[in-house]
Amino acid sequence: MKKFHKILSAGLIGALALSLCACGGKVAENTVFSVDDLPGKSIGVQLGTTGDIYATDYEEEGSTIERYNKGNDAVLALKQGKIDCVIIDSQPAQAFVAKNDDLTILDEEFAVEEYAICISKDNKALTDAFNGALADLKADGTLDQIISNYIGDDTKGTCPYETPEGTEYPNGRLTMATNAAFEPYEYYANNEIVGIDADIAKAICDRLGYELVIEDMEFDSIITAVQSGKADFGAAGMTVTEDRLQNIDFTDTYTTATQVIIVRK
Repeated sequence: MKKFHKILSAGLIGALALSLCACGGKVAENTVFSVDDLPGKSIGVQLGTTGDIYATDYEEEGSTIERYNKGNDAVLALKQGKIDCVIIDSQPAQAFVAKNDDLTILDEEFAVEEYAICISKDNKALTDAFNGALADLKADGTLDQIISNYIGDDTKGTCPYETPEGTEYPNGRLTMATNAAFEPYEYYANNEIVGIDADIAKAICDRLGYELVIEDMEFDSIITAVQSGKADFGAAGMTVTEDRLQNIDFTDTYTTATQVIIVRK
């Protein structure tokens, strides 16, 4: 009888722990300490991103992939104990962790990737023009300046991009499709979309004589918007992949980034 009571008590304690977790009490401890721990875990990703693409491979190893429209929704689910980790780009990950002292980024990189701007396969002239402008921005240091304004302790926030005096826009407008929930590449500040991609796009358009218009949308809608002509190009920390190249063209890459894993401390 005493043994039965002990078993019953242990069961009640376990049920209580689960209840507390479900009701917003104590969240389960972290169980992901390296990439090797991902099989069988619940992994949060932003829908349509390369984190989503890479994480999908783990479904064959028993992992559950939870897909969210925004990276911060995945991070919130992690904080609440609904998932075990989040796979996302390193710079947004750093921004999320800086605002949430109960989260941390694993030291081990998950994947290395290159970012580029997507343009319709039917608009090769625009792709060529963008590549020419990107080459100029790299050569004169403007690209490094833009990135340094958002990333790095030495120059962060001290060297914003400014449109050169006398710039005109005789060629009309270009619309950029983005997902403005990806700090520091694109996000809202004072009701305006800002960030690395926004500034790079502005610098390119300034060079080519176009006025820039930015449209915010879900990440997995960007390529469709560019294909359909709703937008002229897309920039959203977008990685060049073989699957995407079947549907869209990309400019030359403008930066290298990494996918990392966020976990609870």
